[in-house]
Amino acid sequence: MAEEEKVKEKKPKDKSARKAWGKLLRFARPWYLATMIALLFAVAASMLRLFSVSMVENMVDYIIAWVHLGINSHDSVVDVGIRITIIICVMFVVSYIAALIMAQVTQGVARALRRRLSKKINKLPLAYFDKNQTGDVLSRITNDSTTISQTLDYSIVTLMAALTLFIGSAVFMFVTNWLMAAVAVGSTLIGFIFMAAIMSRTQKFFKRQQDELGDMNGHIEEYYGGHTVMKVSNAKGQVGEKFDELNKKLYTSGWKSQFYSGLMMPIMGFISQLSFVAICVVGGVMALNDPSMFAVVAVFMIYVRIFTNQLWDIAEALQNMQMTGAAAARVFDFLGEEELENESELTAQIENLQGHVVFSGVKFGYGDELVIKNFSADIKAGSKVAIVGPTGAGKTTLVNLLMKFYKVNEGEILIDGVSINDLTREQVAEVFGMVLQDTWLFEGTIRENLMYNMEADVDLDEITEAVGINHFIKTLPNGYDTVLDEKASVSDGQRQLLTIARAMIKNSPLLILDEATSSVDTRTEVLIQDAMDKLTENHTSFIIAHRLSTIKNADIILVMNHGDIVESGKHDELLKKGGFYADLYNSQWTEAA
Repeated sequence: MAEEEKVKEKKPKDKSARKAWGKLLRFARPWYLATMIALLFAVAASMLRLFSVSMVENMVDYIIAWVHLGINSHDSVVDVGIRITIIICVMFVVSYIAALIMAQVTQGVARALRRRLSKKINKLPLAYFDKNQTGDVLSRITNDSTTISQTLDYSIVTLMAALTLFIGSAVFMFVTNWLMAAVAVGSTLIGFIFMAAIMSRTQKFFKRQQDELGDMNGHIEEYYGGHTVMKVSNAKGQVGEKFDELNKKLYTSGWKSQFYSGLMMPIMGFISQLSFVAICVVGGVMALNDPSMFAVVAVFMIYVRIFTNQLWDIAEALQNMQMTGAAAARVFDFLGEEELENESELTAQIENLQGHVVFSGVKFGYGDELVIKNFSADIKAGSKVAIVGPTGAGKTTLVNLLMKFYKVNEGEILIDGVSINDLTREQVAEVFGMVLQDTWLFEGTIRENLMYNMEADVDLDEITEAVGINHFIKTLPNGYDTVLDEKASVSDGQRQLLTIARAMIKNSPLLILDEATSSVDTRTEVLIQDAMDKLTENHTSFIIAHRLSTIKNADIILVMNHGDIVESGKHDELLKKGGFYADLYNSQWTEAA
């Protein structure tokens, strides 16, 4: 009964690393030929090393004959020495070529892997990034791919060379003297048993270490991004506790993986010395009984040293392969994530875009619970539409649906009578300009940020003047060519103004402003409102705002609550109704007072 319980409790072996290695080898298929050539060179270098050692026996025989028997073998010793030197030089060249080819292969694989990861990011739905930490995603792209590139080269070449020397030295030993060879090989079998036992335990710790490293990176990225909020909230203690918890987990998995894998070296060292001592004893006895065996024993010592040293290299190569397998498992898990639907069959086009947008019975939810329950609206071309409502009403979700970041569960959204389900995501993005609450500027010049992915011929001074940031740019040392990096003194409000200017330059037929004025002061907000009035002329614009004072001049205000439109109309009309919008508007003034 107890045995049956043990069988039930036995966990299945973790085969993720083995599967990951299979995927990695399939991925590296274009480099198979180059890899085989590199490995052949590595094998050739190892065989040359063994041949050079085999020639040492002849040299020792010549020296013994010269010293003890008085036979002049000077020329023979010199001749053997020259041949050994030539072989060693050729071995160096061959080894160098093998290392050079393998470096090209591994870096090519790593480059292709990073390229695949980069393309994968663009194919993942927004829902994936909502569910996963940014730091963990970055860890898979940077740490894990780097681990693969760093360990792949060393693992394969070292393992092949070590196996060649290991098997080759064993063959040479048996050919030289089978008794001493049996003693050497027999003593090393103990090392293989220990190595197999350790390898079976360490893989799960390497996998856990990579996972927890991703969690740590996610935590650091999250709180570094919100460093100011953490300081203001005086939450150093809470953040520190979370960091200590993750750090402790990473320490534990890292310690265990390194401890178990670290046992290989002292065990291999012990086996190596044990084998060496055994050969010394057996060889010494044989040499005492037969002085002619001295040369055999001398060269055998070299063979044994080569033979046992390969255990170290094999153990280290296998350890690196475990790290590679753990990293590859995370990378290929990421590459295996579900992608956005293929839209190559979508051929619909919008001719002479006007900007007439219709929401017809739209329903959407992130799971079983609907966020947008039954949304319908008819937005005339050129209208300035404000979408307001309390937090969680579905305002931003509605914009994500409009941009086709998410697909509606029911209903449809039409632009000029064409359903966005019949348009590609690229087509939808092309007709929209967007300014988000979270400003996004990359490290580059102000000009490059304003003209991001655009080649329009515009007057930058006119645009930046419209949003009230031209004077600030002119005061910078290099004007529009000033590089925006960590050293640049640009406030959050100025960054927001730059993103607004970028949207004005794009001049798309449809415009989305999601809390676009959240990071600017009241004076700047007035300037932006004037600029936005000009920008939205003859453009259909959707404005999401918590500050209801900024959308008084909207053509229509859609008031949302719990995923539905509860009211719609102009600002003055909605205030006169004294309904939900009036309560929202008056509550803001009450809070301000």
